[in-house]
Amino acid sequence: MRNRNFRRTARTSALGTAALLAALTLTACQGDDQAAADSAPAPSAPSEQPSDSPKAPADQQKDSTGSDADSGSASGSDSDSVSSSGSTHAEPAAQKPKDTAKNTGADSGPVTRACDGGNTKVTITAVTRPINHMLLTVTNTGSKACNAYSYPFLAFGEAQAVPPVYEESKPQAVVTLSPGQSAYAGVMTSSADGSGEGGYSTKDLTVSFQNRQGSGSTGPSSNVPLAKPVYVDSTLKVTYWQATMTDALTY
Repeated sequence: MRNRNFRRTARTSALGTAALLAALTLTACQGDDQAAADSAPAPSAPSEQPSDSPKAPADQQKDSTGSDADSGSASGSDSDSVSSSGSTHAEPAAQKPKDTAKNTGADSGPVTRACDGGNTKVTITAVTRPINHMLLTVTNTGSKACNAYSYPFLAFGEAQAVPPVYEESKPQAVVTLSPGQSAYAGVMTSSADGSGEGGYSTKDLTVSFQNRQGSGSTGPSSNVPLAKPVYVDSTLKVTYWQATMTDALTY
């Protein structure tokens, strides 16, 4: 009986010892694992991979229309038409003011008023070239434009007929004179070779103006003073009214 108790006690002691050794061994292993874990280097964070298409700075990003990509609004003058929703709309074109002068009939149309002795001043001067020629000048002294139709009717002294005209001097258009402007006519008073007939000298000259239809004179005539007597004969001739003195003295 005594021996049985001793064996039981010894077996229990052996089991306890074995369990204690196992526990110590497990504790030692866990300590080694923890130490290894503590000594191991911490894993580094993965580096951020660059994207295939890096995003450009905001101030350099432009959409396909050239506006700022991050703002969503139109650039330049179009920015004034951006609505609160970000869409754009075209501003109505400015209306051109109407020509009130034309609408009210202020434009009187083409000039039809004939120049005459009542709205002009007429002078005549001798020239050196061509010889036996004088330059007739008519100036608009009125407040409205007038037309110098056709050619002047001249009457030197007591002449009963007006001299003929150089037909080749007819201009392409009627000469229109605004207030203050002048027209010109060349006058050949006599032949240079003495072939003219019925010559006489006079200090009197009357100039009449033709009407628009070219069928006769219109308005009052002008009495033109002469500085000295002028000799005229049957070759007396005149040009159409011209816009320049050069054209008037070409014939």
